[in-house]
Amino acid sequence: MFGSAQNGVLLAARLLMASALLPTGVARALNVSGFAVALAGAGCPAPNAVATAAVIVQVFGPLAVILGVMPRITGLAMAGFVAGMAALLHPFWLHAGAAAVTERSFLLADLGLAGAFLMYAMTGPGAWSWRGVFSSGEASAPARAPAKPAAK
Repeated sequence: MFGSAQNGVLLAARLLMASALLPTGVARALNVSGFAVALAGAGCPAPNAVATAAVIVQVFGPLAVILGVMPRITGLAMAGFVAGMAALLHPFWLHAGAAAVTERSFLLADLGLAGAFLMYAMTGPGAWSWRGVFSSGEASAPARAPAKPAAK
């Protein structure tokens, strides 16, 4: 892909990744105590603190991804958050039958999303991002392998 097409695909990917977390983050922000009760039921230590931190990450992280703000830090942080919460909230090994299959599917979907955040951390947001608006777009272009020197 080249130029505008590549930047368009990177923007679409950022929007899709954010759309997987932002609606749930907003819903949890409206009922943090209910989320804390769910975390306590899952055996999470300090569920109120974890719920509050998770809501902050789940609301502001996707917004940072949409805007393309600090892509390396945001991508790595969101990948860690998604993988950690997936392991905490979808312990399929504690279930049997259809419930185990469902929980495993949710866990694997979340791990796939974590992989997408890792790819975002490595490729960057592209030129159609917050940083790209204020620069020539070259600084926020996806990472590429360095060119090989010409043979003599």
